[in-house]
Amino acid sequence: MKPISFVTGATGFVGAAVARLLEAKGHELRLLSRPHNDRRNLGGLKSPTIVEGDLGDPQSFAAALKGCDFLFHVAADYRIWVPDEAAMNKINVAGTRGLMEAALAADIKRVVYTSSVATLGIPKDGGEGTEDTPVGLENMIGVYKRSKFLAEQVVQGMIAAQKLPAVIVNPSTPIGPRDIKPTPTGRIIVEAAAGRMPAYVDTGLNIAHVDDVAMGHWLALKNGKIGERYILGGDNMDFAEILEVVCSAAGRKAPTIKIPRLPLFPLAYGAEFVARFTHKEPFITVDGLKMARKKMFFSSAKAKSALGYAPRPAPQALCDAVAWFKENGYC
Repeated sequence: MKPISFVTGATGFVGAAVARLLEAKGHELRLLSRPHNDRRNLGGLKSPTIVEGDLGDPQSFAAALKGCDFLFHVAADYRIWVPDEAAMNKINVAGTRGLMEAALAADIKRVVYTSSVATLGIPKDGGEGTEDTPVGLENMIGVYKRSKFLAEQVVQGMIAAQKLPAVIVNPSTPIGPRDIKPTPTGRIIVEAAAGRMPAYVDTGLNIAHVDDVAMGHWLALKNGKIGERYILGGDNMDFAEILEVVCSAAGRKAPTIKIPRLPLFPLAYGAEFVARFTHKEPFITVDGLKMARKKMFFSSAKAKSALGYAPRPAPQALCDAVAWFKENGYC
């Protein structure tokens, strides 16, 4: 019989990649989706069972977990700015707790929980963060980082106290095809590829191909140790390098003007004020500027040695993303 995997977030960017890989590995899929979610990313899957429900309502999916072998909790409210912090915490923190409690009740054999490098520390000397770099809630900038930090603590607490059979993965910045929303980083790629980014702020990110991140989830299921966490990253790149690759792939000249963050704060405050009326996420945010003070550089050495994780070069992820955005009319 095929193993049955329950996947949250499968209509989203990373979750869809995880679902496709699981199907290729011979798993039967049960995919949690809210009734009105955009389900384009489920196209091409052969015969998934769609479970209509909401992370904010455990009773909507608890019965569907019965009989499943594995749970991949990939779903999250991933926005740098939100008008209501409580709404994000309801999904990312309380929703994670409810799902994990339902998984325990359903006797799930193994859980792979998708956290984020946003929950990890960054060395003060500007080096690469690891799974063991010291960090606390007071270091979390913005509602998204705080919610993911608290959610990971929920999972870790349940592993210790309730023997939740969970492995934690911490993706860095996934990039690649099928970023339909797009994600905050995807929006940056679209703007740069479309020639709408005349200048940039000096920062840096760890870039990983979304399909490699999905493979990291599979490897965590097969080779991960319960209670451990593993960074699923790629290459560390300065923002200027990222823009150079993106613009080259789009046939444009990369911006060369580097601007300081401080003068941008009034613009960010104004954008957030307008967003409260338009209900559209602002392109520039106060928390985003604060986060840009440090380069988000991380090491995937643990995942490589313990799981067999082998990410492809980051420029390939960026080029694949640009190609997909162009083919689908985003830029």
